[in-house]
Amino acid sequence: MSVTPQMALDLPAREDFSAAAFISGPSNAGARDVLERPGDWPRNVMALVGPEGAGKSHLASIWATQNHAITLPAAHLAAHLSDLAAQTALVVEGVDQGVDEDALFHLLNRAAEGEIQALLLTARSRPAHWRATLPDLVSRLRALVHVDLHEADDELLTRMMQKQLADRGAPVRPGVIDYLLPRMERSVAAVRLLAERMDKLALVKKTPITRAIAREILDSWTETGDAA
Repeated sequence: MSVTPQMALDLPAREDFSAAAFISGPSNAGARDVLERPGDWPRNVMALVGPEGAGKSHLASIWATQNHAITLPAAHLAAHLSDLAAQTALVVEGVDQGVDEDALFHLLNRAAEGEIQALLLTARSRPAHWRATLPDLVSRLRALVHVDLHEADDELLTRMMQKQLADRGAPVRPGVIDYLLPRMERSVAAVRLLAERMDKLALVKKTPITRAIAREILDSWTETGDAA
């Protein structure tokens, strides 16, 4: 029996960016260490770089809470640059997805001068690869220090999935997570959504989560165009 479109699509992933919800592992250890020491950042700036779904927004949110920082999408930076008070800590997300070059250049200057207390930039690619045409900005980006957030390994994904299922009180048969690991998208969001969908289907079928349940959810992703 195939999953109905409603069952496959009506379960949006809940984004919990609290420190308590973050699961630490070797793939994020280096980034966590660097973010704990913003006083050591050259020119008060650090770029957090990693693939989609690696946990950049989650780590950035934790850092923002700990440092009383403002968070802005890169596309909104130019509109809010003049509103930023002195000694503000700031997160700018998705810088490589499009940002006003003049605004970014001035922001980097303000950070270097200490007017911005600490500046965390998130992106999928390293600063030297960000699109920029202003010569001074290109030079700054090439020199900008970054820390890599790596794709989650099997151990971390397993712990994430175990926590999601335990939080939902969802019984799961042995071998299900091992079945999922080589077939799923390796991201926090995918783990959360898979857990939700498998739990709901198992409740409908009145069964623990089995490999058959997992296979049906993965097949429904392929049929509806979702990435899993």
